[in-house]
Amino acid sequence: MKILVLTNSLSGLISFRKEVIKSFIDKGHSAYIAAPESNRSEELKDIGARVLITPVDRRGTNPFHDFTLLLSYIKLLRLIRPDVVLTYTIKPNVYGGLACRLTGIPQIANITGLGTSLENVGLLQRISRSLYKFGLLKAKTVFFQNTGNLNYCISSGIVKPKQIKLLPGSGVNLQQFHVFDYPEDSVIRFLYIGRLMQAKGTDELLWVAKQIKQEHFNIEFHIVGSYEDNYQKVVEEYINDGIVVFHGSKDDVRPYIRDCSCLIHPSHHEGMSNVILEASACGRPVITTDICGCREAVDDGITGFLALPRDSKDLLLKVKRFAGLSLNDRKNMGIAARSKVEKSFDRNIVIESYLDEINSIQ
Repeated sequence: MKILVLTNSLSGLISFRKEVIKSFIDKGHSAYIAAPESNRSEELKDIGARVLITPVDRRGTNPFHDFTLLLSYIKLLRLIRPDVVLTYTIKPNVYGGLACRLTGIPQIANITGLGTSLENVGLLQRISRSLYKFGLLKAKTVFFQNTGNLNYCISSGIVKPKQIKLLPGSGVNLQQFHVFDYPEDSVIRFLYIGRLMQAKGTDELLWVAKQIKQEHFNIEFHIVGSYEDNYQKVVEEYINDGIVVFHGSKDDVRPYIRDCSCLIHPSHHEGMSNVILEASACGRPVITTDICGCREAVDDGITGFLALPRDSKDLLLKVKRFAGLSLNDRKNMGIAARSKVEKSFDRNIVIESYLDEINSIQ
């Protein structure tokens, strides 16, 4: 069987779905990956996948660019003639879905998160909702990563109940993200991993770090990620003032998880947060927001703490609460976090779900 995967990020596909692609190849299927150019394409070629460079303007709203993307997908489908097309993220889901409808090829979509275009009320929301509804109309299966997104899409008429299936996010590779010994020195290190942007709670994160710096000398805030939304200037000021430690983007975040005491992830919206699953798998507690895509992965008071979304003061309260725990209590939170992901978020669950869908097409 020929399987074509459409995505807007080759790096994201490799980080969170490489095992899924490999499972297709191990079962004797041919895997084609259409994504923007990336210096990590060899990682997919090494497991036997074929990479097709396909530009995607991830955040742009230019209708000409989007129409060009639709035409590119139609051309790809007619050239490769896959038996099924897997789509990830908004534009591949929408325009890949339209291309599948026009060519009569089955689509399996994955809603990795709604994003601001669907969550913020206004004209853009209405347009995005209509595009999603039109793009996913004939999808064989639409995978969701949390029940909140699933219920929204059903109530909005974007998908039909018979199309939907729920996944535990992208799952986590429990061998790759194994348990690290918990740090026992006197410094408490909070770690943020991700893009520095408003939707990820960067304003709340920086405000809390500044407040903590004024009150506690034995607490550090570390950031692993990249700048977006014009945060570079303020973050550089915070670096110079000793408020945060900035490490930049890293392909392998495990050494930073190993050295931290707790992951902090104050996001405003998520599909299912991969960094929460990874940190939990490594035996680290998590402080995150009480939203869909985060709350499913954290048991409040047991594996970490849930803070009110977009609420800096409540986030500060949870950080102080964690810092006030004994070393033994912090360790036990990390042990409970690992136990939770072992039970509910093993990546093998995701792999089997995709294989079941692929097999149902044959």
